[in-house]
Amino acid sequence: MALISLEDLDGLDDAQLDDDITDNPEPMDEEDRDRLLTHWQAVASTHHVSVPPDMTGPIQEMTHNNQQREPLPFTPITSHEKMEEVLYEERLYPAGNWACVTEAEDLYEQSVSLGFMKLMRFICKENSKGRYLGMTVPVVTNIHMMEDGNTLKKDVQTSYFLPAEFQTDPPRPSDSDITIVYREPIRVIARTFFGSTTEATLTRQIDLLWEILGVGDDLHRDGYMVAAYENPSIPRRRNEIWFIRRNL
Repeated sequence: MALISLEDLDGLDDAQLDDDITDNPEPMDEEDRDRLLTHWQAVASTHHVSVPPDMTGPIQEMTHNNQQREPLPFTPITSHEKMEEVLYEERLYPAGNWACVTEAEDLYEQSVSLGFMKLMRFICKENSKGRYLGMTVPVVTNIHMMEDGNTLKKDVQTSYFLPAEFQTDPPRPSDSDITIVYREPIRVIARTFFGSTTEATLTRQIDLLWEILGVGDDLHRDGYMVAAYENPSIPRRRNEIWFIRRNL
């Protein structure tokens, strides 16, 4: 069974847990920890995933630091609009170090969930620095298409951009499933969409962006990226589909 993903971090607000859990800098007592874990398990059940009790520590750590998120840096290139609606943006993302993990569950959302749970542990002290690293957004997944161009391959790579503080000296993961990967700059066409991220919604968004762009040989067609910004309890949560240019 897959586990919960990044997108559930903000779910605490929707459950209206007491302020002493989310705002109090003091360590939680056992009752608060149990209440927090129960909340996460309840949110996870709506996504057909599970949260084991040993995730209490990472959940607590990320909950207390939930408002401190470092945005992934980029350089805007162009923005294309129609009738005051942004159809897509083109951006250049810099080179940098990412922590990456690949999973191959039956469903896309399960692979992302399981991968991010491993990244949570890495972020929350299961690393050679022995400390909380800090969160960056968005978390990005790499997806690849079958030869038919309409079906996602099972392997899904979930990636977390290391905060600026650790870019020159990346911490080593304790989990051998996680690798630190240095990626060259990428130039992407990004289109925002709102709602859930399942294989069905992703293929629909991919088709829609191709319809907008038309045929182009300068874009990869065998792989795309998905950027997740918000929590799934928000009905119109923000995501992006990224098309990758072959050249900068």
